[in-house]
Amino acid sequence: MAKKRDFLLVLFSLGSLVSCAQPGDRAKSASQVPQAVTDSVYQYREASSAGTGKYYMGREIAQVMGHLGAEWLERPERVQEERTDLLVSALNLQPDHVVADIGAGTGYFSFPISQVVPKGKVLAVDIQPEMIDLLNQQKQRRKVTNVQPVLGNIDDPQLPAGGVDLVLMVDAYHEFSHPREMMEKIVRSLKPGGRVALVEYRAEDPKVPIKPLHKMSLKQARKEMEAVGLVLLENKEGLPWQHLMLFGKRATQSGR
Repeated sequence: MAKKRDFLLVLFSLGSLVSCAQPGDRAKSASQVPQAVTDSVYQYREASSAGTGKYYMGREIAQVMGHLGAEWLERPERVQEERTDLLVSALNLQPDHVVADIGAGTGYFSFPISQVVPKGKVLAVDIQPEMIDLLNQQKQRRKVTNVQPVLGNIDDPQLPAGGVDLVLMVDAYHEFSHPREMMEKIVRSLKPGGRVALVEYRAEDPKVPIKPLHKMSLKQARKEMEAVGLVLLENKEGLPWQHLMLFGKRATQSGR
């Protein structure tokens, strides 16, 4: 277990797959920010060993890793370590649902979900062109027609307004370089009754072998989702290492 823990910690010291920062857009380095700086949404301070120095609502945004780590996402032991099979079934999808998989990477979740929504489709979003190439290769190899790779931006997932039933983010959100802008556009993409599924390693559990900046607590997640008008519908705790938090739009006074 110790060797596996060390392996995971090394990988996550680089960040996880979903890079919502690009080389010219990362948080300011300590040399550029000699003292704490604040704008209307973000704060900038000296970066920690696994962080970017960019803070959002008290949380330092984690460093990221690119397409070179794609093979690790497909490791055979992932199903048992994270029970990814339980995650997909817990989403309660309908055959005609449109699902956006944000930070789709190699399509680890996109392709299994596509089988659950045969009359719908999966928008497999990633900001790295290399990942989009891998997704297209997988799509061709698997002969899947209802997975649509989408090249997103660091502040815009390029989703259709009012066109998505479920937005899925697996171990991705904590690395978004522009979480407020991304979530505002994600909320805009939801159909009436649409949901956001936020999956993050549990910060409350010290036994989860992941670096702290690559975890999120339920409390922090609720705070950040509420800032864009989302409320917690359910927190499913059936996964070994992760929260599965389902959010929906806050109801207005008129009930709409």
